[in-house]
Amino acid sequence: MSHSRSKHPHDKSSRDEALHVHRNGIVRDPSRESAARALAIELARLLKDDKCTDIVVLDLRGISQATDYFIVASGTSQRQMRSAGVHAEELAREHQSKPISHNLNEKDANWFVLDFVDVVVHIFEPETRTFYDLEMLWGDADHIEWQRPDASKAGSSDSESGSRNRAGLRPGDVIPKTRPPHPPQA
Repeated sequence: MSHSRSKHPHDKSSRDEALHVHRNGIVRDPSRESAARALAIELARLLKDDKCTDIVVLDLRGISQATDYFIVASGTSQRQMRSAGVHAEELAREHQSKPISHNLNEKDANWFVLDFVDVVVHIFEPETRTFYDLEMLWGDADHIEWQRPDASKAGSSDSESGSRNRAGLRPGDVIPKTRPPHPPQA
């Protein structure tokens, strides 16, 4: 018996069909692989700067047909999680990437998702993260190192001395004061 289309589990077209992987006509470009990795690392660092915790970057290349990288993080409150999501969207736009889908406007959300095609960001309330356990679900995925080099020297990625804000400043850094500009004189 001959089949026009293979149903072998490793046949890409049958996998895509079985997983219903079509992203509104958006096709992932393999040449963007290094850009996607760089964006995933920058987004993880941004989430850290925005006070998210337990941040993990999962490399899903070769495992998922839907995306290359997952970023999984925990937030402290809805407001903080939403703010981190907005900042993630802004950073991605600077890299010519905008979300094809997000739920940042959802009221009473305990899990925010931003889908940038090659990179998907998940920001959870801790209890919800434990319940869905994406790290276990994607247990075969490699974990990508994302911490800044100076943070790893500090001993712990969560240490106060190693964390920086979006401007790259550590707590306690002194910002030189400048004189405010004088208003134009008539």
